[in-house]
Amino acid sequence: MCEKGKIVQKYIIMVFSAVITFYLIPCFGGPVLDKNSYKKLSKDEERVIVYKGTEAPFSGRYDDFFEKGNYFCKRCNARLYNSSDKFESSCGWPTFDSEIKGAIRRQKDADGKRTEILCANCGAHMGHVFEGGKLTEKNVRHCVNSISLTFSPERENPDIAKAYFAGGCFWGVEYLFDHKEGVISVLSGYMGGSLENPSYQDVSYRNTGHIEIVEITYDVNKVSYEDLARFFFEIHDPTQADGQGPDIGEQYLSVIFTNNEQEKKIADKLIYILKDKGYQVVTKVLPVSRFWKAEEYHQNYYNKNKKKPYCHMYKKKF
Repeated sequence: MCEKGKIVQKYIIMVFSAVITFYLIPCFGGPVLDKNSYKKLSKDEERVIVYKGTEAPFSGRYDDFFEKGNYFCKRCNARLYNSSDKFESSCGWPTFDSEIKGAIRRQKDADGKRTEILCANCGAHMGHVFEGGKLTEKNVRHCVNSISLTFSPERENPDIAKAYFAGGCFWGVEYLFDHKEGVISVLSGYMGGSLENPSYQDVSYRNTGHIEIVEITYDVNKVSYEDLARFFFEIHDPTQADGQGPDIGEQYLSVIFTNNEQEKKIADKLIYILKDKGYQVVTKVLPVSRFWKAEEYHQNYYNKNKKKPYCHMYKKKF
């Protein structure tokens, strides 16, 4: 065989091997990515995480555990769940009704009946997901093995922070912030009133003093608080005093709720800059009070309903 033929033959073998590896390794349940990139697992951890075992019910560390914080993949340390989505199901394993966006992959279990959940980053086995049962509004239950997880309390993660902005109907504000670089998650909710655990009907019709707001969880290494505040001013009209667009009422006012003096200084500075540019800004700057998460049908509203915001859009102001 000529030298050129040998090169072509070698290339074909390499491509064929790559294709076989790509398709067959996942079918056999082994880790697809380089093992050396991940934490060394104990035999018990390997039995569950690699070979898809299950820990005994009610035996896991995080079963009856409800501290605030984040749950990470034991093998690759990818962030998978937040404590706000964890609930008591009495099934014997930690249960969540939602995951961090894009963090969990689903596939049919070997028995062909159940749906397995895996870390989307490294393929580690987490457990199974079930729909129905109506245990929460989301009607979904992720049953996760504690041994597949590590937990980081909220107070021990300095790279993750929260910000609170109100700029009219929270559907549009949530949608635009959810597409902002560095934002991990956005929740719609209420803040500023005195009523405990208010409903949408309470806020809309009972003059409770609450304002529709979004709680933004963000990575401080990827986006700063000032960047978020600037973006907030550029996705709504901070000069409208009675609401936002066609949404009129106190619950739709423009407000920044600040966690500390530094955030207040940033908000005041940006308002000063905008006023100097000729904008008659009416945005209020108030201290953070208790955040009440809105009903599930309000969360991720535009994506669920395949629509786009009708009174929020980006307009450069700075």
